Amino acid sequence: MNTILHATDFSENAIAALKYAHALSLKTNASLYVIHVFDMSSLSSDLNSDFLLPPKATFEQKREKLKQFCKTHLENQDLTKQLKMIAVENKNSATGIISKALEINPSLIVTGAKGESTFEELLTGNNTVKQLIEKAPFPVLTIPKDITLNQLETLVYATDFEEEDINAIFKLSQIAKIFDATIKIVHVSSKNESYGQQEMEWFKELINEKITYDKLDFDLIFSEDIYDILKIYLTKINADLLAMLERSKKDFIKKIFHQDLVKKMEYTSAIPLLSYNQINMLSN
Repeated sequence: MNTILHATDFSENAIAALKYAHALSLKTNASLYVIHVFDMSSLSSDLNSDFLLPPKATFEQKREKLKQFCKTHLENQDLTKQLKMIAVENKNSATGIISKALEINPSLIVTGAKGESTFEELLTGNNTVKQLIEKAPFPVLTIPKDITLNQLETLVYATDFEEEDINAIFKLSQIAKIFDATIKIVHVSSKNESYGQQEMEWFKELINEKITYDKLDFDLIFSEDIYDILKIYLTKINADLLAMLERSKKDFIKKIFHQDLVKKMEYTSAIPLLSYNQINMLSN
């Protein structure tokens, strides 16, 4: 892991994500970029400050605000080490984050989880995290409020027994190796799926053939309520992180099922959610 990009909106929910991204960068010896995306045209609503400044001065003001935000919440640590702060102007936050990410080429994009919006708003609204999960060419790590990084011991990957999962699990294993963490690969099967156990054995063999990481466990759970049983499972094993793959559009039924689950977990998960998609699966 060479570079981490953290996008902040200065909100309360963004504080935990900043601290987590910074701690992760220190543990992995990665460079950390902290960026803030703002819309110059929207500043016209505040006639007392930014709107009266020329563009260059506005950028300087945003960078100074970014610096003060980092300095305050990173407890005055030396910000010159491995940390770069950048203000980005774009009408769409997700587009601005992705455009800067393409320049930086980070291993991860770290962002704060949204707070109190409803699940329906998360799925249908113009939500930045939702757009990043779907479109970012790099994995997106979403950090819930009040989460801190101490040690990653147990990582969970929720699988649908698809070959697309293998590349995601391989990428997850690169993170696990840094922390000597166990990856638990779990599938929730409905009770009327008679071939769940056979599929698990087939998938286990496939994983062991293609991934050399030796701290892999496999769990098969039977339940009709995938979302609730997954939350119970994460609590029971004291998971530190959940990873999932956003599906492609080629299989409409699976796409709707799995996309909704990924975004629902992003909204309510009490642990960080690492989201892969097929765009960043094609990148190195």
